[in-house]
Amino acid sequence: MFSVLISALDFAIPILIVIFIGLFGTAVLIELGLMQKLSRFASPVFRFTNLPDTCASSFVVSMGSTVAANTMVVNFRDNGCINNREAALCAVMNSTPAYLREIFTYQIPIVLPALGPVVGGFYVAVFILTAIVKVSTVIVLSKLLLKKNPCKFEETITDKKVSLKEAVKKSLTKNKKLFTKIAVIYLAMTTLVFYLRDRGAFEVFSVLPLADIFGIPPESIVPLTSFVASPILGISLLGPMLGNNGISPLQAMIVLMLGSMFMLPIFSIRTLLPRYISIFGARTGIGIVTFSTGISVLVRFVILLVLLSIAN
Repeated sequence: MFSVLISALDFAIPILIVIFIGLFGTAVLIELGLMQKLSRFASPVFRFTNLPDTCASSFVVSMGSTVAANTMVVNFRDNGCINNREAALCAVMNSTPAYLREIFTYQIPIVLPALGPVVGGFYVAVFILTAIVKVSTVIVLSKLLLKKNPCKFEETITDKKVSLKEAVKKSLTKNKKLFTKIAVIYLAMTTLVFYLRDRGAFEVFSVLPLADIFGIPPESIVPLTSFVASPILGISLLGPMLGNNGISPLQAMIVLMLGSMFMLPIFSIRTLLPRYISIFGARTGIGIVTFSTGISVLVRFVILLVLLSIAN
């Protein structure tokens, strides 16, 4: 149990540092009145939604850090500018720029060289499609569930110019209790997840008879189950099979979709759930992660069905 705790701390502390920087850094920006200027860059997207303009500010920040953006959303919610439903949809919207970041940090440097332009390009397209579906879903739900909220959080801040020193001081005063709460919950959730992983709770998928069910070569089960544990490892193992014609491009696409469908829930439980619960609270955090992950899995499931129909 002690080794599990050490591993959890080793994993969680860097994340908490990012959360700390995001929480206090964005609060400083709000105190300085800079968020209103940032929101202009996202306003064209948000014109199609019923989300308040404050969400546009957090969306811009999410292009650099999703954690920082979501701590902004919590500040907006806790100060009464937006309600829980608006906060949840803002958080889902804030998850979409991560797909763009991953294209340049993961897809282009790793996936494309390993899998080639056809299969690798297909995988990149799946990421882009998932982001489009998520944004479209938020737009539709905001129109159905929300009335336009005119609140602009920046307007509640005094017009008096605030120095950087004063902004930092106010940020620390207002957010130290929130950060303490986030840190305690995140550490507890991360430790629980690491304990479950140590007990083998996330290895159930490695024994499924997927080769027979989906018509893929038996040897592809190795990269498939490896993908569930580590996408980079799975892709690295799948690449040589493609190069040696041990698996066709279509079969490789099926393996990627299967691996993604099994990996995403595990990744969400292991990584996203502790983070979102610590920021938004249990009910809202679980709802956001379930909804966002569900969309990603559904997109891959639909694509898998199309690939299977082509294969047959």
